[in-house]
Amino acid sequence: MTSQTATATAGSHLDARRLEVPIALTLAVLAVVAALLVRTYPNYDSYYHLVWGRDLLHGIKPGFKTYAAPTEHPLYIALCALLSLLGQDADRALVIVCVLSLVALVWAVYRVGEAVFGAWPGLAAALFVGSSFAFLLYAARAYVDVPFLAVVLWAAAIEARRPRAGTPVMALLAVAGVLRPEAWVLAGAYWLWIGPFGRPRSARLDLLALAVAAPVIWCLVDLAVTGDPLFSLHATSDLADELNRSRGVGALPGAFVSFLTDTARAPVAAAGVLGIVLAWRLRVGRALHVPIALFGAGVVTFLATGIAGLSVLPRYLTVPVVALCLFAGYGALGFTTLPRGSSLRRGWGAAAAVLAVFGLVFVAVKAPVVHKLTAELRFIRTSHDDLVSILHAPRVERGLRCGPLTFPTYRLVPDSRWMLDLPARRVGARSAKRRTRGVAIFVLTPKGLSRFGFAQGTSPTVNVPDPGFVPIARNRSYAAYASCGTGAA
Repeated sequence: MTSQTATATAGSHLDARRLEVPIALTLAVLAVVAALLVRTYPNYDSYYHLVWGRDLLHGIKPGFKTYAAPTEHPLYIALCALLSLLGQDADRALVIVCVLSLVALVWAVYRVGEAVFGAWPGLAAALFVGSSFAFLLYAARAYVDVPFLAVVLWAAAIEARRPRAGTPVMALLAVAGVLRPEAWVLAGAYWLWIGPFGRPRSARLDLLALAVAAPVIWCLVDLAVTGDPLFSLHATSDLADELNRSRGVGALPGAFVSFLTDTARAPVAAAGVLGIVLAWRLRVGRALHVPIALFGAGVVTFLATGIAGLSVLPRYLTVPVVALCLFAGYGALGFTTLPRGSSLRRGWGAAAAVLAVFGLVFVAVKAPVVHKLTAELRFIRTSHDDLVSILHAPRVERGLRCGPLTFPTYRLVPDSRWMLDLPARRVGARSAKRRTRGVAIFVLTPKGLSRFGFAQGTSPTVNVPDPGFVPIARNRSYAAYASCGTGAA
């Protein structure tokens, strides 16, 4: 590379870095506007965290042992406790936090990609992550995964720009570790990478303390609430068994490939494989260990969940998906980092053009996926609004004086507990226990029935009113029946 070319490249990098903050702020504003215009609401797990956060503010221990309760995430409970000060608007505020977290994630992906491969590959990687339907839906439903990924990638961005940075990276991984346990593997690997060598003993111990802080905090929270420091591990395994979820070593190979390609999308996955091969062959990347570590640690964690007998879910592969997008950015636009006029640049550029055409065809063929996403968001909004409407119907409110509120399955329990500010004993699932008094809610729409009305291993009668229950309210999504009999609640 000539001195003129090097100077021009450095200048373009400086220009790109000056534009980072204005672009990120613009994206953040647009994201908040979109979140306000397109109303969505948290998912099942997140509503439980909102309930637990509000309980903490009221001095009540969170009900981690509640029937079909999700795995707790300590820092997310703390965040939800803070947001619950906003009252009933906390659920929408949590969605906005996650939407902004997606913007932070995209920005961090660009920073990692730019530091490792160059500005254009970094931009492509950020675009791949930001346009993933899976990540967009995770943000719209306030999944903990999006803030977790944002924190992890900012840690990666610091490491990519300042290799072996130490404390700031480990501190961010400690924060990520109380959001999701995947960060524990990353923190342990990072300590082995930088801790044992070339640092004073006190510095090594400080880094080790940060590395183990998250699992210790997690165990202490479990111990304080349930008396079992490993409650999260035990409960997650038990819940996977109870809900008949895919689990175990046998489910791993097929799940790994399908989850990775579905979340990243086939053209991006193909570009990622190409990027891995080219980066390895060309020995490029100023901090290639960063995306490699993200991918490797994510795969190790995913394999460990299956070996431990936990549920095998797509969300457990989000870190490797982001790493694959980083390599995909290099596979798609890495040729821009090569000298102009070189045969490799021309050939690579032609291959990238073919891959881009494949991507456009894929998007055209998969256009129904966009409609599926919009339909899902519409369903979330409609089902939520109708649930609020029927729960606040006068006859339903009077019926709740007679006994608990029940649903066919556990799926709408945390939503309703949050909306009505009711304790666990006042809201339940008929798939767990039938009641003879109170208000029973039934789901009416086909999609609602498949989502909320049925559960594996439960009797279809959970969707049939028991003797003594009479209809008291109805809308397009739900019907409410009540009984004020004298039987046990």
